[in-house]
Amino acid sequence: MEIAAVLTLGSTGRRGRGVFNSNHSREGLIMNAWIEELSTGLLRSPDADAAFALVLSTARKLGFDYCAYGLRLPLPVSKPRVFLLNNYPPEWVRQYEEAGYLAIDPTVLHGRRTQAPIVWTDSLFANAREMWDAARSFGLTVGWAQSSFDANGVVGMLTLARSGQAMTESELRDGEPNMRYLVSASHYALSRALSSDMQKGPAVLLTARETEILKWLADGMTSKEVSDLLHISFDTVNFHVKNAITKLGAANKTGAVARAILLGLLG
Repeated sequence: MEIAAVLTLGSTGRRGRGVFNSNHSREGLIMNAWIEELSTGLLRSPDADAAFALVLSTARKLGFDYCAYGLRLPLPVSKPRVFLLNNYPPEWVRQYEEAGYLAIDPTVLHGRRTQAPIVWTDSLFANAREMWDAARSFGLTVGWAQSSFDANGVVGMLTLARSGQAMTESELRDGEPNMRYLVSASHYALSRALSSDMQKGPAVLLTARETEILKWLADGMTSKEVSDLLHISFDTVNFHVKNAITKLGAANKTGAVARAILLGLLG
């Protein structure tokens, strides 16, 4: 699975097929059946291929026919190991590698700098027109990607993609919390499967308050709403969330929730 690319582009999907519409806030995340099903499946997956099959299945339910997960290990420093799992057209993957698009791929460059999500646009690929034109020649026109960093220096990136109509603001507003969760769950499960070093480490022990707060966050509440519900200050909620993030080796609140669920810490 080791290849010379972290991320490629591609899709042959259609808009409007997602089944996980959310009416909660952008900060929140609904703990519903699909999250439980995905988390349980990832925990039981015997290898990375099986885990990726679950990620792909979830991506399709979210309205995307294609996805890719790229993993970049921090070692060796001179030439970090890179892995990629995807269901893209093999000819596009071959062309991406042979043309050396990795060096100019703006989605990869973006993902190495920040965990902010990014949507494919013409302006994004302004300095990589040849690559963008080649991708579109395969019908690869619409995509969304987000990277995930962890405390071990491992960088992962998940791309959800399709062809057809562009993503609308309402689709991003309603669907992005679920997409972000899939990024965190994918990174946690696939990085562990692809890197034996990720299997090592002490058990995570959350306090009762940390567990309680993560449960409410998983149910879609914001930190302010949790503060009001538990009659504790907003700063106290954030204090416990930050402690949980550190213990779980996550990069942010969503990542902490995803890892806690995957580890079975939220019951």
